[in-house]
Amino acid sequence: MNRLIVSPSPHDENYLKTSTIMLNVIIALMPALIVGCVYFGLRALLLTAVCVGSCVLFEFLTRKLMKRENTIGDLSAVVTGVILAMNLPSTLPLWMAVIGSFVAIVVVKQLFGGIGQNFANPAITARIVLMVSFPAAMTRWVEPFTHEAVDAVSGATPLVLDSFRGTTDEILMPSYLDLFLGKTGGCLGETCALALLIGGLYLAVRKIINLAAPLSFIGSLFVLTWVSGGDPVYQILAGGVFLGAFFMATDYATTPISTKGKIVFGLGCGLITFVIRRFGSFPEGVSFSILLMNVLTPYIEQLTRTKVLGAKEAEKNE
Repeated sequence: MNRLIVSPSPHDENYLKTSTIMLNVIIALMPALIVGCVYFGLRALLLTAVCVGSCVLFEFLTRKLMKRENTIGDLSAVVTGVILAMNLPSTLPLWMAVIGSFVAIVVVKQLFGGIGQNFANPAITARIVLMVSFPAAMTRWVEPFTHEAVDAVSGATPLVLDSFRGTTDEILMPSYLDLFLGKTGGCLGETCALALLIGGLYLAVRKIINLAAPLSFIGSLFVLTWVSGGDPVYQILAGGVFLGAFFMATDYATTPISTKGKIVFGLGCGLITFVIRRFGSFPEGVSFSILLMNVLTPYIEQLTRTKVLGAKEAEKNE
């Protein structure tokens, strides 16, 4: 005889495991990673391997020291390592990449309780720490396909080149096609908008991510740039907009849960990115914008939370 069992929601047992979600993210990152390795050579692959290996090792050791259940099997450390590597120039010394992995896993993630407990995106925070600590190494770019040359050509990123637009020192700008295909200088995983778009759409089709944050992020940056008289297509194709929008502004732990919250989060990222790019000393603002919005996520959640029908707010004692 079947019994009617009453239990709290959720009642759907077809939920995705963390390892399944992370595996899908890894698959989605592969097109951009492969393109980065083709453009920037085996050094890019080595840097990625070091980031992934050190992230997994730091997670294993930290959980061991804290006498907590080991979580390397959920693949979240692998995802952090890949995303961190994609936010770094292929020329970065490997020991600096290890420091970045330590910051991401130990400081940002495990010291706050592990996956789901961190208030900020680990890879984003690690990139900013490295950028502030080692600015020269973090801004040494090489042009694609120059990796086999002994004297690899240092090249400016598209956003740096864009700062010369309209000046007497204006130089040849990369075309929209070059930006879309990633044939420019930059971090090893952020240059090819096409590969990142393929990965983002894969995650959306698999229902791993909600497109509310990415679309509001990219859309707000586009509109603000257009209104201010800039080149909106250039701005969304250049830099780390697609990488940040699809793979970091959609992080489960550090972004709002509700669709309204995700839209607000994306709009905030677009606004801050625009302000930093237009008025700040850094040509790129994606990392800073996502980190700042991570800090504001609890407040966004509070302001956009769904009110239960018929429920009344608790009366405050005066």
